[in-house]
Amino acid sequence: MTADSGTDSSGVRLQKVLARAGVASRRAAEELIVQGRVRVDGAIVRELGTRVDPDSAVIHVDDTRVVVREDLTYLAMNKPRGVHTTMADEQGRPCVGDLVADREERLFHVGRLDADTEGLLLLTNDGELTHRLMHPSYEVSKTYLAEVSGTVQGRVIQQVLDGIELEDGPVAPDRFRVVDTLPGRTLVEIVLHEGRNRIVRRTLAAVGHPVQRLVRTAFGEVRLGGAKPGALRELTREELGSLFRAVDL
Repeated sequence: MTADSGTDSSGVRLQKVLARAGVASRRAAEELIVQGRVRVDGAIVRELGTRVDPDSAVIHVDDTRVVVREDLTYLAMNKPRGVHTTMADEQGRPCVGDLVADREERLFHVGRLDADTEGLLLLTNDGELTHRLMHPSYEVSKTYLAEVSGTVQGRVIQQVLDGIELEDGPVAPDRFRVVDTLPGRTLVEIVLHEGRNRIVRRTLAAVGHPVQRLVRTAFGEVRLGGAKPGALRELTREELGSLFRAVDL
């Protein structure tokens, strides 16, 4: 970050960077700066002449990270059932890479969903965010809606919440509740902050309720919404800010 003293013309004016990022109009961005609501690299900035390097500056508005690099992409996909979570499949099976083949960026999927699981999958070319979201130490929650066989009784709910011992260690969901009871099956919601392989399916099978259909409905505060299978959308600034907060970026 550099302050414009009339001779230093390096970087881009902060209010222009904020306007480009969609935070506010340039005039409104100037007001945010004057009010002390903008931080650059951890320091509050009130000087309207401040210039920044959009490729390296870390900018927050009201404690929410603002993405100012134009080369970074953040997407949400509703992964269809039967599609493998890989950018290329050696066996020629349908994969996530097929659904973004027309995009120029080299995207990464954040975590995985098994082929039979559908729902929210995050895609980005931001390696740092991807690494942190996948790191278990940050404990970012994932929410799933599962249709399971049989009627889930209250004692089973408590059993799951108390923790289940699986072959690769215990699992204790953050939340587990019945959403609806149907003839011969139950719709349940389960929230976990870990991502071991097929963890939801194995947990519910362990208590006698095999999963018939599984949909991830949220990743942190980012929600699937009503997107059609295979649909892509850009994350909102609020959604991105929530992800950055969750992993201390």
